[in-house]
Amino acid sequence: MTYVSQEVSRPSRRTALTGLVGLGGAALAAGCTPADSAPSAQGPSPRATESAGRSSLDATPGAMTLFRDPAFNFNGLWALGGAGFGAGEVGEVLTAVNTINKAGLSAQTYVETFKKLGDRLMGEPEGSRPDRQTRRFRALRAAQYYAQALFFVLGSDTPADEERLYRAGRGAWDTFCGLCEPAPVTSDVPYGRTPLPVWFFRPDDSGEERPTVILTNGSDGQNVDMWAYGVAAALERDWNALVYDGPGQGQLLFVDQVVFTPRWETVVTPLVDWLVARSDVDSGRIALTGLSMAGNLAPRAAAFEKRIAALVAMPGCLEPWLGFPPEIRKILTPDKARTNDIWNKEVVPELSAADAATMKKRFEPFSAPAMLAAREGKVFTDFYTPARRIESLTLTSAVDRITAPTLVLDYEYEQFYPGQPRRMFDRLTAPKDYVKLTAATGAQLHCSPMAPQQHCYVVFDWLQEKLPGR
Repeated sequence: MTYVSQEVSRPSRRTALTGLVGLGGAALAAGCTPADSAPSAQGPSPRATESAGRSSLDATPGAMTLFRDPAFNFNGLWALGGAGFGAGEVGEVLTAVNTINKAGLSAQTYVETFKKLGDRLMGEPEGSRPDRQTRRFRALRAAQYYAQALFFVLGSDTPADEERLYRAGRGAWDTFCGLCEPAPVTSDVPYGRTPLPVWFFRPDDSGEERPTVILTNGSDGQNVDMWAYGVAAALERDWNALVYDGPGQGQLLFVDQVVFTPRWETVVTPLVDWLVARSDVDSGRIALTGLSMAGNLAPRAAAFEKRIAALVAMPGCLEPWLGFPPEIRKILTPDKARTNDIWNKEVVPELSAADAATMKKRFEPFSAPAMLAAREGKVFTDFYTPARRIESLTLTSAVDRITAPTLVLDYEYEQFYPGQPRRMFDRLTAPKDYVKLTAATGAQLHCSPMAPQQHCYVVFDWLQEKLPGR
């Protein structure tokens, strides 16, 4: 099915689904949603309309094809790219890919294969007694593979396993952290009625005052992603790094059932309070990064939390709601009852299993009832409330309040938020830089899944230039 835009006051059952069947699956990929097919300011962007039956090369130009479905392909590339920081192993990932393709690609085969790989790595290896470093990096890779399984579990035969899979990945992450030297400082930072779990990484335990980066994940990323997209690079450069779960993420979502807030400054401010109270943090050199949808969250926080000395949006995202296909956005009307009537009577009955899984995954970080229904194999009935929450993340009115030097990243063939990074850059009034990572060096696609090392070079070279040592 291909997407055909139709100017109608009310979506029909079929037009409402248009756009989900193709790259809608890829919406599961990196904390983002399928984008409108508007061209990027720096060149053509792929249409979010490709048929799932076509090669993933059609939807993700220049990318290696692991799976023919673009959603699974993107996630496979993500796991493969993590190998550069020990958050994956090329042979393990490619063997898993072969196993899945041989069995027949589906959410079920994907979940089963990567879960088994995580389970194996958390056990004892054959033929040797593992030392500390071996156990450490086996646990890091296990966290990656559990995250891969978690990503697609709502589309599998066992959606009720979602929290168990999250806990398995969290257990692997905590095992890895406990084996680091020094181990990160862990704490619960006050936030409303549900504290924020944090992991504070330091190059050593000398107590030396250092610059610190707060690493913000996207809408469905896991902590292991922050290792590859900031922690390891920070430590190598003698920086501290803070990883945390915010509302709609990790523990707060899957266990505590706390969903996203549009006021991300209320999340970052207590983190900054916690950091500046430490003697090993240079309070004048605290940076904030936001990966994937956090390219919206981090700028929102920096617009109001003025102790942030430098900001990086990866990529810049002004309006997450525009990441949904227009025919899905048309379901939302000013009237809650009418909106939900359209959703439940016209859209849900026509959803294929794959489309239903996409919508469950996309909406769960914004609605605890949607998440709980998905775990029971059901589609949520209240479309209006989470859709309004996503819409409320719009950042356009706050961008000019950002005063910290800001780096906006963009990606060639950005498939989720095309054009938005440049729009953010153009609206910024703070000192600013714009960098587009390209296919010429293998760094194309949303968040450069095949090139996290290159991604980190760009980010940390810029941070060290903007926040030099005193």
